Amino acid sequence: MDIKKSQFTHLHVHSHYSVLDGLAKPEELIARAKELGMTSIALTDHGNLYGAIEFYKKAKKAGIKPILGVETYVAPNGLENKRPKVDETRYHQILLAKNNTGWKNLIHLVTTSYLDGFYYKPRIDKPLLEKYHEGIICLSGCFSGEIAKLLSHKRTEEAEQVAEWYKSVFGSDFYLEIQPHTPDLNPLIIALSKKIHVPVVATQDIHYVYREDQTAHEILLAVQTNSKLDDEDRLSLKKFDISLLSGEEMETVFKETPEAISSTQEIADKCSVEIELGKTKLPSFPLPEGEQSSFEYLKKLVVERTSIRYPELNDVITERITQEIGVIEKTGFADYFLIVQDYINWAKTHGIVVGPGRGSAAGSIVSYILGITNIDPLAYDLLFERFLNPDRIQVPDIDVDFTDTRRDEVLSYVREKYGADHVAQIITFGTMLSRMAIRDAGRAMGLSYGFCDQIAKLIPFTAPATPLKKALDTVPELKHLYDSTADAKKLIDAAVRLEGTVRHASVHACGVVISAHPLTDYLPLQKAPQGENTVITQFEMHGVEDLGLLKMDFLGLKNLTIIEKTLKLIKNNHGVSIDIDRIPLDDQKTFE
Repeated sequence: MDIKKSQFTHLHVHSHYSVLDGLAKPEELIARAKELGMTSIALTDHGNLYGAIEFYKKAKKAGIKPILGVETYVAPNGLENKRPKVDETRYHQILLAKNNTGWKNLIHLVTTSYLDGFYYKPRIDKPLLEKYHEGIICLSGCFSGEIAKLLSHKRTEEAEQVAEWYKSVFGSDFYLEIQPHTPDLNPLIIALSKKIHVPVVATQDIHYVYREDQTAHEILLAVQTNSKLDDEDRLSLKKFDISLLSGEEMETVFKETPEAISSTQEIADKCSVEIELGKTKLPSFPLPEGEQSSFEYLKKLVVERTSIRYPELNDVITERITQEIGVIEKTGFADYFLIVQDYINWAKTHGIVVGPGRGSAAGSIVSYILGITNIDPLAYDLLFERFLNPDRIQVPDIDVDFTDTRRDEVLSYVREKYGADHVAQIITFGTMLSRMAIRDAGRAMGLSYGFCDQIAKLIPFTAPATPLKKALDTVPELKHLYDSTADAKKLIDAAVRLEGTVRHASVHACGVVISAHPLTDYLPLQKAPQGENTVITQFEMHGVEDLGLLKMDFLGLKNLTIIEKTLKLIKNNHGVSIDIDRIPLDDQKTFE
């Protein structure tokens, strides 16, 4: 049976990238929207764009128009003011990218909110909005928006002034939100809409997909606030249904205000962002004076350094070099090899121990000659095609091991060479795996630690973690507890719904991105969540790769630190210096 196309689009939507606040995963939101006959849906997570690329790709694949946005926090006294008890007030605001200009402006707004405006939350302010408003549609926000707050406190004139300001900045791209769970506030917003001629739009402030997800969402909020479900003063949204309602349900709620429904499609039709994915965007290696091209300079280095690795040439060596150089020219990756060899050889000349190479990169004779790896691929019959294949062109992947105590020096060198705004470490997200989901849910539900621990330990300890549903099918004792104990059933059912949701963000152990242009031309940035000054991307490894940016792996290994200390000890005691490159791979293991 054909599903009737819905004339409604959800524009205020949170996924699990609204960390410990949203429960729904992007693919769940998209699938439900499609099931309900919707042709588009937005993603507007709290303060960040973490899920944007994942959401964009999955929506496109499903035939749903992705509308990219954010629910930002507006600081009334300016984003630079961070005074306790004064600047903790912030207002929610929905911003949607109308076009690619708007998408880039969203990136700038979100980046600034983290790098300059962060105070409890990532904050922007009105001057920043005015600067980066082009290509953006602005919605007034939920009951935590500035206009809604003023109206709820009967400060109607001030609310009108604020609305007029937004109207002056965004023009016909400014809308006043009304929502099903704010029935007392909606008439005031509608009255303001008619007075100042700003259209209303119906939104739902989605935090989970189905109504039956509400309990799991309440548990998630309890995890966020380290509280229990029966705590009376905890953060709770249980009075509201903030599931993904159908278009028909929204039409019923707002039957007296049909224009609020049609506004959603008007906005959806305005939005058309196209993100270029899958096209490699390599930065250029800074060539020495007099050099004309990256490829010619690469060939020159290979010629100069071949005798270091192979004092005596033969046809096998020459043919392999010629083959690889031809593939590198065809694939256009000369800059990649130059960049990698440069920071590796810089590290070696500065006494930083570098690993011998790992993975498919060891199959490249060019890598061996340039000093990227320390393993002769001919001696071990290693295949170059596993590393770089002209029939399936993708950026090579060279993982590099540095001693962990000096890895930051290499990163600093790369930042200095290519520009601090062109280099960043990459974010990663920790998710609630099966055992953690059991323990988190049990704690929030007020169940005893021993009981939760008993259930958690019944889940097989594997890598990757065994999903709860699979554990129920394969562990008889767990299935018996589930079937015979009410608390066990409630706990496991809740944990199944929490499983896989984002629990925290952190810095990827080795991922680094280098871009040809400032990174904010491609993606949003922030500081590391752990309070470090390290700048990281808001897109995880796969998102960075999807954008075609150069992703490098800088691994800091303790065993290389031990090697480094051992070599220094040898040098101090015997007056000799040993280059790690000259230690055979098998012998390096003795230093561990």
